[in-house]
Amino acid sequence: MLKTPTYNRRGFLIGAGLVSAFYAGGLPHLAHASGALAPTQTMRGGANNYRPGAPLVDRLGSGFEMSGLVRRSTDGAPLEGVRIQIWAATTLGGEREPRNHGSVLTDAQGRYRLEMEQIVPNFGQPHAHLAYDDPGYETVFLRPVMPSPSDTRLSADFVLAPA
Repeated sequence: MLKTPTYNRRGFLIGAGLVSAFYAGGLPHLAHASGALAPTQTMRGGANNYRPGAPLVDRLGSGFEMSGLVRRSTDGAPLEGVRIQIWAATTLGGEREPRNHGSVLTDAQGRYRLEMEQIVPNFGQPHAHLAYDDPGYETVFLRPVMPSPSDTRLSADFVLAPA
């Protein structure tokens, strides 16, 4: 006798969440032989309102922290001195507001951090935009969405593939 599979809400939500996270680039990068990692894929809408050459800044305000880790795809090593551009709609104004755009460099451990004004919903979603676009590695644009508009931090990691 064949057993009919049982479908339930919990199983559906878990499966839908995994599929959604996969297409949004949110699942952990898959490791390959010799420590290599799958490169981060550009997210749809990530390049909206991008400004080439946004200046290096120490901070763009206070009350919200954007951070992450940048690694090389070939061996998973952290990358130092990599320029990451960050912009978002904040309490200062929209994504086009110059005070909401800036770039930071990664430290010796491949980490970046930028303190900024609180991110606010834009087109119904609180989100940030991040870009890696310097020579040496393939360009990547990210658009991570915050779970809640009241969150005061957001993290986005990059795994960069050599250009």
